[in-house]
Amino acid sequence: MAALSLISPIPSSASLPPIYSLYHFKTLQSNKTSSTSISGGFRSSWNLRIDSKAGKRQLGLMVSRNGGGGELDDMDEGQIENIGDQDEDDEEWTQAHASSSSSSPERWDVLGLGQAMVDFSGVVDDAFLEKLDLEKGTRKLINHEERGRVLQAMDGCSYKAAAGGSLSNTLVALARLGCPSITDRPLNVAMAGSIADDPLGSFYRTKLRRANVNFLSAPIMDGTTGTVIVLTTPDAQRTMLAYQGTSSVVNYDSCLASLISKTNVFVVEGYLFELPDTIRTITKACEEAHRNGALVAVTASDVSCIERHYDDFWDIVGNYADIIFANSDEARAFCHFSADESPISATRYLSHFVPFVSVTDGINGSYIGAKGEAIYIPPSPCVPVDTCGAGDAYASGILYGILRGVTDLKGMGELAATIAATVVGQQGTRLRVQDAVELARSHDFRLNSVGTDVGS
Repeated sequence: MAALSLISPIPSSASLPPIYSLYHFKTLQSNKTSSTSISGGFRSSWNLRIDSKAGKRQLGLMVSRNGGGGELDDMDEGQIENIGDQDEDDEEWTQAHASSSSSSPERWDVLGLGQAMVDFSGVVDDAFLEKLDLEKGTRKLINHEERGRVLQAMDGCSYKAAAGGSLSNTLVALARLGCPSITDRPLNVAMAGSIADDPLGSFYRTKLRRANVNFLSAPIMDGTTGTVIVLTTPDAQRTMLAYQGTSSVVNYDSCLASLISKTNVFVVEGYLFELPDTIRTITKACEEAHRNGALVAVTASDVSCIERHYDDFWDIVGNYADIIFANSDEARAFCHFSADESPISATRYLSHFVPFVSVTDGINGSYIGAKGEAIYIPPSPCVPVDTCGAGDAYASGILYGILRGVTDLKGMGELAATIAATVVGQQGTRLRVQDAVELARSHDFRLNSVGTDVGS
């Protein structure tokens, strides 16, 4: 088969350096299901580490009063910051690059639309889950009072607060890969979603800003920012309790439309499909993205989410998606394949409907699919410490490669695999600034190499 040419350059603005010229998939709006034509993770750990008895006692008091969580909502951002240590890595990043991102750019390289939720992550044992009657390894929606009771019960555990979320993890890693240390202009990365005009919302926006990701949506008045309690047991299984708050409302308005109109890659987080009425917002947003020549990427997010909203997912994926990110289980769920089917089969199948398919398979490696074929990407060696967020980190490498105009798909996948391995091999799920710089530099020689045959 001849060398694959999935991506061809489109004109960039004068202010966009050649190295960051966006490469656009060849457009095929009329027949997305053709197999012969192409159109076209890391939970952040910004950190409030709450390891001291005083800090944990303070948070316990916050969440135990006023009906289970009221005082947490009433605290100011400074009080939330003072629960734990400042993230020195983020602070260093802010000081080094504040001047380079002080004004809004003419175009955004990537805009993500997703759930904006503050994470409370802790390590617990099985007895803790049994005491609260929680099923290990599941994701459950909880109310305001339940959130307070669980956080209060975590008194004595080692835990932290973080500006979390799968999408924000990917965006932060991407922003760090495209930092000014590597090129004259950083990548312009932004996120839209729903946060409240409360301390947790301010905390979320500030922490993303320190990582050079701009949260652009205006806060919702008289609301409560959503939170996710992530309980990890010694066997590395995560039990997630989500209080959606304002994150359950994501509306399409003139502000979001304006942002999308000046975006090169628009990323939709799969968790949004769980929210009432958001399919209309997602559809309108994807239509606007395609109308303005942007690529549309969709993250699968969760197997159960796909199963519950299968038709809605395929309405978007089949009609608008240029890129899809999934792990092997999620890919099989999209295809209605059994667990016995191989990830490469699912990758090939999906690539008949989506121009660019990225499927990760843990320690077994990953696959990039296009035009009914798939390229195998071997795993990057590492000593695993924490596998949480590996897929989010992998997605950042793929997006970085696309924005850099990579035509070598295997090289792109190898960069993504190395980024994921770096995150897996450390404590915490954030791609560190220095690691991002070194990774981008070390793989730079691959970013301008020749194309790779699909299936080779």
